[in-house]
Amino acid sequence: MKRRTQPFLLRVPAGQRGYILAMLLGLTLVMGIFLTRAMPSVVAEVQRGAEAELVFRGEAIAKGIRLYQQRTGGYPLKLEELLKVKPPVLRKLYKDPMTPNGEWDLITAVQPGPSGDKTGLPIVGVRSTSHGNSYRVYQGKSMYSEWAFSAADNLLGVPGGLQRPGMSPVPTTTPTPSNKPTETQ
Repeated sequence: MKRRTQPFLLRVPAGQRGYILAMLLGLTLVMGIFLTRAMPSVVAEVQRGAEAELVFRGEAIAKGIRLYQQRTGGYPLKLEELLKVKPPVLRKLYKDPMTPNGEWDLITAVQPGPSGDKTGLPIVGVRSTSHGNSYRVYQGKSMYSEWAFSAADNLLGVPGGLQRPGMSPVPTTTPTPSNKPTETQ
């Protein structure tokens, strides 16, 4: 005659079955506490990654606008024009990683009219439309909507171009009447 084996839980004496359930419940509680403690650091890392992507994309667009201006002598009226020049000055039209719709706030060479419509105005840069606070400080600003990625230096008070805060302009040498070069800024 073949002996039947019972599952593990059925072999435990009736008085000890509640201890295993309590131990599993306690283990689940401890794991939940550890996960909630780790969650803020995971969220912060994701946001820092999105900030790094925002800087990469914004600077790539600003560099593309700068190259477009050097090749054509003017600024684009639409961001799509950066892809139409031959060879293209931008690999693809990047979206704003900080907003769900991916739309950029355009920085134009001239002030828009009272309606605020920027259609048809020369574009010199972009900025995020997100008004969130950042972990990182970029160009002395800590809100995403203040991070300006511009191809023109100090156009309408917008920082941009190749110079970064805290960096002095590239010194140039100019000859003086005594034919000795001097450093100017």
